[in-house]
Amino acid sequence: MGEELGNAAEWGKLAMKYAIQYGPTLVGAIAFIFVAWIAAGWAGSILKTGMRRAGFDETLSGFGGKGAKFFVLLVAFLGGATVAIGLAFQGTLSNFAAGIMLLFFRPFKVGDYIKVADEDGFVSELGVFTTLMNTLDHRRVIIPNSNVFGTKIQNYTANDKRRVDIDVGTEYSADLDTTRKVLEGVIDKIPGALNDSGNMVFLKCLGASSVDWQVRVWCKTSDYWSVWQATTREVKVSLDAANIGIPFPQMGVHQKS
Repeated sequence: MGEELGNAAEWGKLAMKYAIQYGPTLVGAIAFIFVAWIAAGWAGSILKTGMRRAGFDETLSGFGGKGAKFFVLLVAFLGGATVAIGLAFQGTLSNFAAGIMLLFFRPFKVGDYIKVADEDGFVSELGVFTTLMNTLDHRRVIIPNSNVFGTKIQNYTANDKRRVDIDVGTEYSADLDTTRKVLEGVIDKIPGALNDSGNMVFLKCLGASSVDWQVRVWCKTSDYWSVWQATTREVKVSLDAANIGIPFPQMGVHQKS
């Protein structure tokens, strides 16, 4: 008995779910059919009466009235079907249109490394409806074209060169001019650095526990990650060699006796 009541409750919840989800649509469809039926009968009756008054025989008048009724119902059905099909394919059509725009404007091409819709990876295919990317850890990401075209696109490989920005903080006791000289010496030691592109050491700000610098090194886009690692390593090695400390957040606890 308890099991039967449980099943009945589950069926009741399921029925309520579908009633809430599809009820308004069903009621609307029934109302539409009812209105269309009334309108078709009204149109058929008017045409039949008009044909009688015009002197047509009963057979032709009846055929005309039924034909008018059928025509109105057919138009209503086709109109409703067209709206339904349009709504069903709305997403598909928008993805197709976005694909055409992406193909026309070419914000990226196959092989480019991009970031879009909170995902980044190499573009493997620009399809009719979707864009396919492979991430650095070799995940396949499939994004609808409407989501790609409708948001910000960052293309990391569109240009021939990029700038590597390495942030580093030094202790407040270190001399600023000495620190700058040490960091500028780092740039000359980086394989792949483009020395004619405006490399520089930038004094960013006075932080809460450190003097914050940024080492900016230009390189070919294809050398970006190797230059990033080499610059990071050389910054640490050079500061250690010059006895310039890199502070880290600390918390002091004072206990009252």
